[in-house]
Amino acid sequence: MVIEDDDGIRALISAVLERAGLSVIEAANGHDGIEAVHGSDPEIVTVDIRMPGIDGFETTRRIREISDAVVIVLSARAADADEVESLRAGADVYVQKPFRPRELGALIDERLRERA
Repeated sequence: MVIEDDDGIRALISAVLERAGLSVIEAANGHDGIEAVHGSDPEIVTVDIRMPGIDGFETTRRIREISDAVVIVLSARAADADEVESLRAGADVYVQKPFRPRELGALIDERLRERA
């Protein structure tokens, strides 16, 4: 599950997840993402912090209420407070943008192995 409002970044993250062998559902905002998580039970969810409607922190909190998926927050914001807030909201990992697709892929592979 990819929750990201930027079309290009959403496509890139989706490609990384597909290379990891996962089928991908995409959402362009937090509300649609939460609804999709509720109906699909994903293994991994990536969440952007800055999105229209509800932000990534609240999106993560709501996802955590309904899912035990690995939640990876991806953000262009470099503030330590954002990383702390993401983890407190229930994220498993915080990744700063720009990210390297191979590195994100390795992180996803690692998290999938841990869950197996």
